[in-house]
Amino acid sequence: MNIKRLLVLAVILCFIAAMSVFSPGQNAVKASFHTEEELAAFRDHSRAPIGEGSYFLNSFRCSGCHGKDSSHISNINEAGEDVNLYDHWQPTMMANSARDPLWRAKVTQEITINPAHAGELQDKCTSCHAPMGRYTQFYHGGGHYTLDQIDNDTLGMDGVSCSACHTIGSPGLGTMFSGNIPFDTTRKEYGPFPSPETGPMILYEGFTPTFSLHMDSAKLCSPCHTLYTNTADLDGNLTGNTFPEQATYHEYLNSSFPANSITCQKCHMPRIEDPIIIANGQTGLTGRTPFNQHTFAGANFFMLNLIKNNKAALNIYVDDWKFDSTIAATSRSLKLQSLNLNLSLDSVTADTVYFTVKLKNKAGHKFPSGYPSRRAVVQFVALSANNDTVFKSGIFGSDFRVNNETPAYEPHHNVIKQNGKSQIYEMVMGDVNNNYTSTLERAAVMLKDNRIPPEGFTASSSVYDTVAVVGVGAGDTDFNIENSAEGSGIDYVHYHVPVAGFSGDISAYARMYYQTVAPKFLDEMFALSTAQINTFRDMYNTADKQPFLMQHDSLLNVQLITGIKEQNNELIVYPSLTVDGRISISSPTDIKTITVYNAEGQLILSQSNTGRQTRITLPQTSGIYFIMIQTANKSFHRKVLRQ
Repeated sequence: MNIKRLLVLAVILCFIAAMSVFSPGQNAVKASFHTEEELAAFRDHSRAPIGEGSYFLNSFRCSGCHGKDSSHISNINEAGEDVNLYDHWQPTMMANSARDPLWRAKVTQEITINPAHAGELQDKCTSCHAPMGRYTQFYHGGGHYTLDQIDNDTLGMDGVSCSACHTIGSPGLGTMFSGNIPFDTTRKEYGPFPSPETGPMILYEGFTPTFSLHMDSAKLCSPCHTLYTNTADLDGNLTGNTFPEQATYHEYLNSSFPANSITCQKCHMPRIEDPIIIANGQTGLTGRTPFNQHTFAGANFFMLNLIKNNKAALNIYVDDWKFDSTIAATSRSLKLQSLNLNLSLDSVTADTVYFTVKLKNKAGHKFPSGYPSRRAVVQFVALSANNDTVFKSGIFGSDFRVNNETPAYEPHHNVIKQNGKSQIYEMVMGDVNNNYTSTLERAAVMLKDNRIPPEGFTASSSVYDTVAVVGVGAGDTDFNIENSAEGSGIDYVHYHVPVAGFSGDISAYARMYYQTVAPKFLDEMFALSTAQINTFRDMYNTADKQPFLMQHDSLLNVQLITGIKEQNNELIVYPSLTVDGRISISSPTDIKTITVYNAEGQLILSQSNTGRQTRITLPQTSGIYFIMIQTANKSFHRKVLRQ
């Protein structure tokens, strides 16, 4: 066979191979681009390119390329772990937003109270919880989109799915809120990576992959994560005013995060630097990096567990292990990315021990943020040496309500001196008569919003009117204030524990608990009866309602009589005898340096510019340690014993 014939044969073979890859017909069976299972799905009539008059794809249409790769070549990180987009998204609140039983119950509560507004209320709520179904109807000139229509609409039931985010266009983002989403209807799917491979998606789905920077911008989240509701009076008459039901995006704008280029995606879609081939079978593609994982971990630990435990009733067909993975990611988000808590000893007198709990918000928005059912509770308990309770605050009852909470709402506290008073961080809505309400359309005024602001949050921000702090008095000079400067993202809660009549030592602990759904937020809803409310009530009553423990800290063996103190109370070092090695230091002026030496004179620890309160931890080795503390105008020397 001569060279010319070889070349012709090679061209024919290449043509046949190309046809087997790109043809969706029977010849595609042997293609290497997709597995046999994927190709069978492509040959199904429902997998034809998107039809005329359609604007969105169901999520299963994306799973062929962006789901689990049976060849273990694509959608995996460098350690070989599966990071595919579809499986990570499936068990999230985004995927289940239209099936969320609390949301469905809440919608029916609102329309039962104000039935004349039923159409408008459902249309507004479905704009964010079932956006593809609602906007398809909107683009076709249909009327209000309702819960009944969702149940018969696969696009609606798909929740916040792939197309719901990736077809959002850039124009208008950051200025359009309350479910007004600027979808691009020209059949583009936007992504964060330059020069995308376009052929397969155009061929099989009828969409063109398109690079755009807005996919990595916090603005992408703004249409649904700032939401104003119309205000109605108690007779159902609209007042013409609106109320910020949630304003997470505006809270973000009033923080240091935008200036530091930290977007919503960086926290809620954790990035990995591994180059990831993001389409199954395309081994020739360049790995994409950084890669945003589609875990969408937030703070909704309670509802994820409730949904997982009621999958059959909610018609959700997602493996338990996938839910477990998302629940674990949510737990990590709450514990590691949301808040820091530190308990310190301020001073000791003959009749009172003074403690401070320092709470630092680590998120780029208020904590807690979002839907107004959410709140955080500080629990503080002091115990005597024989474990008798000396003082308690933030204690939950058997129904997980906070004991002794003021019926309307618990006020914000800077100093807590009495048992039973509790610090609760929350947003509280009031109606036109300034009475507490959990009905969103009746929300007219903000009775309380002491949620801990993000770092960089100031009253001078142009968006402050949307995210104002309410109910924190001017006397609380350390709420979001550090060294007289606003924007610390920190609150200090001061506990004055009476100890007259006690002797020996006391111990104290502080904990921060998070509640996705405060029980009292459900009282108005559970007074009504609809199919959706009854369904959620049954699920709620059998759910684990234990609040989520985010952070905790403790101080052991605080000496009531023998604590080392300067006679003029200039400095406190506590305790003088420590079992766990932790020492608290408090000074009325800023501490410049702290140095610690062991009994042999060796330098063990050195810290600078620690402020007025700090804590150090001694080495595990037992023995005597010498602590030298330098303030602006004085030096102090202390001796402590580590057992």
